[in-house]
Parts: sequence; C-alpha cells; structure tokens
Amino acid sequence: MKAKTWMMTGLMLMLVSVLVLSGCGNDKGSNNGGNAASGENANTSGAGSEAPAAGSAMLDEIKSRGKLVVGVKFDTKLFGLKNPMNDEVEGFDVDIAKALAKIILGDETKIELKEVTSKTRMPMLNNGEIDMIIATMTITEERKKEVDFSDIYFKAGQSLLVKKGSPIKSLDDVTKDTKVLAVKGSTSVDNIKEKAPDATVLEFENYQDAFSALKAGQGDTLTTDNAILYGMVAQDGNYEVVGEPFTDEPYGIAIKKGETALVDAVNEGLKTLKSNGEYDKIYEQWIGEAPAAE
Repeated sequence: MKAKTWMMTGLMLMLVSVLVLSGCGNDKGSNNGGNAASGENANTSGAGSEAPAAGSAMLDEIKSRGKLVVGVKFDTKLFGLKNPMNDEVEGFDVDIAKALAKIILGDETKIELKEVTSKTRMPMLNNGEIDMIIATMTITEERKKEVDFSDIYFKAGQSLLVKKGSPIKSLDDVTKDTKVLAVKGSTSVDNIKEKAPDATVLEFENYQDAFSALKAGQGDTLTTDNAILYGMVAQDGNYEVVGEPFTDEPYGIAIKKGETALVDAVNEGLKTLKSNGEYDKIYEQWIGEAPAAE
C-alpha cells in the first residue's frame, strides 16, 4: 500500500509539475509576446529615442567639422552671382547662408559655398556633396518627396522678361508663335507649359545661358521667378519684366530627407534673423525694398 501510495503521490507530483511548467511555458510565451510588444514599444521608443540621433547626424557632422557646406547659384544676380572682380559669390541667398553659419557655428566665415544649378542641386544634396541648398528653390509637393524644406524664407512669383519694345506685355501675349526660354530643372518650365501650352519652350542649363540666348535673339521671352528676372534687368537695362506674376513661388532651404535636427536649427535660425532685424537688412540690401509684412 505504501508503495502504491508513494507511486500515486509521485504521479500526482509529476502531473502538478507538468501543469506548473506548462503554466510557466504559457507565461513565458506571454512574456515573449509581451516582450515582443514591449520590444515593439522599445523599438518604437528606441526609434523615437534614436530618431533624434539619426535625425541629428548631419547637424552633428557640421558642428564636428566646423564648417557649413551650402549649395548656392553662381549665375543669379541678386541671389547668388560670382563677382568676376574678386571671385566672391554675392547675393541674398549667400548672405542668408552666412548668417545661418554664424548662428549654427558662431562664425559666418565657417562656410563653404558650392555652385549648384536648378538641375544639379538636389542630386548634390542627396549624394552628400552639400549640407543644404539655398538657391532660389521653390517648395513643391513633388520636391518634398525627395528632400525636406525649411520654412519659407522668400516669396517670389513667375513672370516674363522681354526686350523693351517687345509686343509681349503679359502671359496673354504668349502664343504658338512665341519662343520661351527657361532653365532645366526649374518649376518655371512646367508652369509655362501649363499656362501657355502652345508656345515653344527652349531649355538651358543656367540663367546666364538663357539670358544670353534671349539677347542673341534665340527666343522672344525668358521666364522664371520675378526676383531672378529683376537681377537680369539690373545687368542690362534694355530688358524689362512685364505682366503680373502668374504663380506663387515660395522659396525654402532644402535639406536631406530625415535630417530633422538640421531643419529645426535652420528654422530657428530664420526666426532669429527675422526677429533681430538682420533678415530685413539683407532683404533691403539685395532686393531694394523692405520685405512685405507677413
């Protein structure tokens, strides 16, 4: 009997053990599920905690190297034009870049300016040649898919440039017989094709080439943002901007996708420049008037 009792007791203990282990297995499975969920939360929170690190990579690199590398235009008077007298690049965009370098790095001379065009600027940004683009770049939904933008730092509108005495006085005068000159990679090309679909559009690599083509009689009008066209008028008074702007062109500073800390730093910098009056000074120096009240 005792043997039988001990055997029964042993069997019961084994059964209890199995149940307990089974229960532990379930708890473990639950914990794994919980860990997985918690792991997801950890990953999400890790992503959240890592996001600032990932999103600050470019800003950290800029501070580590002690230099801001900015893509600007070298052929756009008033915004970014290389002065042949001293080989310095000068303009509104250039001064904004220097002011941001001073805010981010404490010294406006800690900057390197690299030439970009409407066609090359985004590839150069995305392959790491430059830290940001400050080059009369219109913010569009299509471009937002490829780069991140700062807040708007300049407002322009597309217009037409013609030789004085031209029969073209506005967009209404652009017909199927009109040759319109524009720059590759700019929103101006798409806009004029939409607004004047019957016109012939000839595309050039940069603004100086397009302006030279207009002066050589290769086209009837040149179209781009009015702010850029006013720079061409300043170069040659035989030309004028005609008609009202037919688009809105809000300029933004383009930064590589996902570099949130750098975008935030630039936006804070722009706010500082506007609040301390430095932005107005730069605007008036190059545009010749105070910026419109926001």
